[in-house]
Amino acid sequence: MSKNSTPNIVIFNPDQWRGDMLGYLGYPGSKTPNLDNLVKDDAVAFKNAFCQATVCTPSRCSFMTGWYPHVHGHRTMHYMLHTDQGDSNILSELKKYDYYIWWGGKNDLIAGQEGYRNHCDIYYEPSKNEFKNWGYELREGTHGGDLKWRGNKESDNYYSFFKGKLDKKNKDKYFDDDWSMVYGALDFIKDYKNDQPFCLFLPLGYPHPPYCVEDPWYSAIDRDLIPDRYQYKNWDDKPSLLKGIVDGQQMQNWSEDRWRELRAVYLGMCARVDYQFGLLVEQLKKNDLYDNSLIIFLSDHGDFTGDYGLVEKTQNTFQDCLTNIPLVIKPPKDNTTRTGVTDEMVELIDLAGTIYDYANIKPSYWHFGKSLKNFIEKKIETHRDEVFTEGGRLRLERQASEEESLKLPHNLYYPRVNLQTKEDDKLMHTKATMCRNKDFKYIKRAYEKDEFYDLKQDPGEIKNLIDDPSYKVEIDNLKNKMLSWYQETCDVVPLEGDKRNFN
Repeated sequence: MSKNSTPNIVIFNPDQWRGDMLGYLGYPGSKTPNLDNLVKDDAVAFKNAFCQATVCTPSRCSFMTGWYPHVHGHRTMHYMLHTDQGDSNILSELKKYDYYIWWGGKNDLIAGQEGYRNHCDIYYEPSKNEFKNWGYELREGTHGGDLKWRGNKESDNYYSFFKGKLDKKNKDKYFDDDWSMVYGALDFIKDYKNDQPFCLFLPLGYPHPPYCVEDPWYSAIDRDLIPDRYQYKNWDDKPSLLKGIVDGQQMQNWSEDRWRELRAVYLGMCARVDYQFGLLVEQLKKNDLYDNSLIIFLSDHGDFTGDYGLVEKTQNTFQDCLTNIPLVIKPPKDNTTRTGVTDEMVELIDLAGTIYDYANIKPSYWHFGKSLKNFIEKKIETHRDEVFTEGGRLRLERQASEEESLKLPHNLYYPRVNLQTKEDDKLMHTKATMCRNKDFKYIKRAYEKDEFYDLKQDPGEIKNLIDDPSYKVEIDNLKNKMLSWYQETCDVVPLEGDKRNFN
């Protein structure tokens, strides 16, 4: 398998970037020139791409396998992929087909006790010499270090995730883990001399909160351009977890100027990631690797960023700001492929099928990812009619909560996690599933009221129409779609059968 006949693969995977805050979609105040140019010239941006879970681990386990979270129970923060239990994924499959796998960044995918040997050739950790060569020292991560910015436990900033402007300390950037991974990836591309194709997997931390960024990205966002937030007036027909988090985060008295500043900082974080992505694309071009590379830019889920008076995310609610994510695919160079923005509906599990298709490999397991290659190459005009997302837990299913996070008392996630662990008469962390098409969204909930939204009339999903008889046909349609989906995806049978005899 030569480098010239098989594409290199770059998976650039920022964390928690919502799907509307992008320059190529015209979001006011957004600064994403590198993505904008890529989409204009060489790539397809999927405006209607949706994740299958709204928190990190289950989403990554889903799109890196092509399985929905319910297929093998990968729907919690603390149950990851296990090779010994038959959980293969994009990285391990590519490795079997002689791809050289470079992985730099967060995990949230493979069980820590298993290690990374089955999944990559290099799990990157920068050395002291590399920091010396780069001319930087590693700064503390934005989650750790000095937490004085939070104020006291009674303040309205304590659970806000809002940190603000980062101090660069006379450097040109705040050189955190993300920067070190990007610099490591740039060095890898510069120095790569192998004949075998490579897969570069770069799962970054930004724009995951705390909301904080350094200049020039902090000052690059025009606060006056930022649109108004979506807000609920009635919480009675919404999942109880949402109102519980709103009460716990204690941000009800924030002014619109403060909310606008938080959203501006988040957009600045996105702008920094776009800049880092641009560095990677430029390095691929310098090393004559760009044309033959399949480049995929995607997030794992979105972020409230002030919508509905909330920050961060939940595990069992499916507003578009959480489920709709950026997905941009630049295929190996071919003059017949699509470019620009499409509104075709896509699920993140389609990443697996697309990569296997472009790499021309047959995976060793059954999956549900639907390749986008024929759509990108204009051989077909439609892809999916509906998308699905799921999350939450059942009563007594404590292993599916996030209790591990409570070991740090009053940490940033406390308002959410504390409610998820309660086992009283009204479970707040209810299991739920979303079925969405371009016009409507239906959400089936265990123990709580179902939801239905007319997205054309109500893009902010403010009015729950589940009891409106005039929508019965549309509600029944999505209910039936969900039933068929569960039947078709409820499990996977191994491709290799067992022997009946003991010899």
